[in-house]
Amino acid sequence: MDKLRSPIEMRHLRYLIAAAGCGSFRKAAAELGVRVSSLSRRIRNLEDEIGATLFIRHRGGVRLTQAGEIFLWRAQSAIAQLSSAERDVSAIGRGEHGAVRVGVSTSMTSDFLATLMKIFAAKYSGVQLDFFEGSPIEQIQAIQSHRIDGAFMLGAPKLKYCETVDLWTEEIVVVMPHGDPLTDLAQITWNDLRGRHFIVSEAWPGPEVHDFLVRHLGELGSRPSIEFQSVYQDTLMQIVGSGRGLTLTSGSRVAVQFPGVVYRYLAGEVLPYSAVWSAENRNPAFHHLLGVARELTSSRRRER
Repeated sequence: MDKLRSPIEMRHLRYLIAAAGCGSFRKAAAELGVRVSSLSRRIRNLEDEIGATLFIRHRGGVRLTQAGEIFLWRAQSAIAQLSSAERDVSAIGRGEHGAVRVGVSTSMTSDFLATLMKIFAAKYSGVQLDFFEGSPIEQIQAIQSHRIDGAFMLGAPKLKYCETVDLWTEEIVVVMPHGDPLTDLAQITWNDLRGRHFIVSEAWPGPEVHDFLVRHLGELGSRPSIEFQSVYQDTLMQIVGSGRGLTLTSGSRVAVQFPGVVYRYLAGEVLPYSAVWSAENRNPAFHHLLGVARELTSSRRRER
């Protein structure tokens, strides 16, 4: 029956490297804080294991054989690789390296989100941020299938197996063409919007804008006229600028100017935004991102 081979342990390699560097088992043992007999026995076991003499023992100490020099080079390389792997994995485990996959909405040009990403990138420069654009339904599906770590989205959905935290709010803006009678008002109320024609995108967030208009104007006994267009937000703004109707958007869009378009805030209305993620998510880098988001939220609330 073949003799079972015992595995080479890391301490065998460290004893070898120390002995080679010191030129003496006694000095190496003192450097490592072990007994000379223990170090000598471990190196003898290593030589027996690989079937080659690694050291020539002499009265003044020890020196490497040719086989020992080759083995030493390999051992140093192996330990360096393992140490590097340990550092890299440990950094990922601490959330200092790695990647975070984040879902965002296609219309989210929020100052909060831009500031959050800037702060996070400066604090965790070793973490790569990857973005996934999509509707809330698409983002939730991506979270539940673990294709993304989490998402920043409108509202605060209560989902099974998901966690949610409120982060920031944005005001709602009425978008209208130059010359519209509403441009004379500093701020718009729902009553001012009764009987007006609206244009929304078929793509998200158009359906949510549609439901928002129907709900609020319906409470006033008004049935809004709403037209769907198969366009994205920038094109929708151009259609509004041509005089075809009004639309709604978030306050973050005010910074983006379009020819022929005027913005007015809708009094008393805000859009809540939140972070949503799987309760099973164990990505430390993502949880660092959440921590930075919470700190930014707290900071802005204190400034108010």
